[in-house]
Amino acid sequence: MKDELLLLRNIKDGDQVSFKVFFKATYPALFGYVNSYARNRVLAEDITQQTYIKFWEHREKIDIDNSPKSYLYTIAYNSFLDSKKREQKERSYIDQLHRAAIEEETNEKEKLELKLERLQKVIESLPEKCKKILIMNKMEGLKYKEIADRLDISVKTVESQMRIAFQKIRESFKNEEIILWMLFGRLSGCSL
Repeated sequence: MKDELLLLRNIKDGDQVSFKVFFKATYPALFGYVNSYARNRVLAEDITQQTYIKFWEHREKIDIDNSPKSYLYTIAYNSFLDSKKREQKERSYIDQLHRAAIEEETNEKEKLELKLERLQKVIESLPEKCKKILIMNKMEGLKYKEIADRLDISVKTVESQMRIAFQKIRESFKNEEIILWMLFGRLSGCSL
């Protein structure tokens, strides 16, 4: 008891050697106490370390007459509660980010679907020959020469019809040209 009081007085005065002795003597019991709440060895080790750091940083508050170990355990318990609050805030923040990402993804998908519908309407409004040539090229992947051979028309006619199709599509989408190419990639799975 007398040795413990001397040890605590020395800690209060900033003696690191006394603190190390105190640490070694109290660590196993304090760790067990924290682990009984945390039920996670890594978390318990972190909280126990934080407890000793706070104990050292606030050593001037140690009341030698009123069980310093009680003070140590109070710091440990409060550190555990703080870690739980932090964990809940982090989990809440992650949940919010997840919901926002899903909402954003849903909004983007809906926007893309609307543009795809708009593109399909523009393609449907094309003259029949123009529409057929566009579909053969963009959805079936045929080259202009292959289209010309299949439809028994000249390659120049295919080029002309494709130019008309693209012009009508560009007019409909104006400044959204990059999106057009993305949509054409998606069209291969759609039926017109």
